Parts: sequence; structure tokens; C-alpha cells
Amino acid sequence: MIALSQKWTAQLSNQPETGMGYQIVSVIKTNGTRYDQVIVDSGYITRVRGFNEIPFTGDEIHEIILTHDKWDFRDE
Repeated sequence: MIALSQKWTAQLSNQPETGMGYQIVSVIKTNGTRYDQVIVDSGYITRVRGFNEIPFTGDEIHEIILTHDKWDFRDE
């Protein structure tokens, strides 16, 4: 789990939820690598589709884009 900085939590708090208490976003790292279907819950990145561990740190985040691109993450 990664705690998001105030910069990102402020940005996301002004946007609608994907579901009860969470948002699904894309994360773009400073090196340009993009991760789609990332779950943000209560200011924390909790899951990235296709990864057992979160493959980046909070300091590597360049951009967060709200997508609402759902998947059945409970079945993975």
C-alpha cells in the first residue's frame, strides 16, 4: 500500500468515486511508464491490476488520471 501525498489526495477528493469509497485511476510515472487500473482507497494506492506488489513508489508518480476502468479485482 502506498500513501498518496497531499497533492494527489487533494486532486482526487474533488472527483467522483468509482464505487463506494474508492476510485480507479491510471498512474503515469516520471519515466513515462503507465499503469492502468490502479485502485485508490481513502488516500492509498491499494492494488494495481496484474501485480502482486505495487510496482512504483509515491515519489515516482508524475500524473494520476481518474478512469473508472473497473475490473473484478476480488476474483484475482
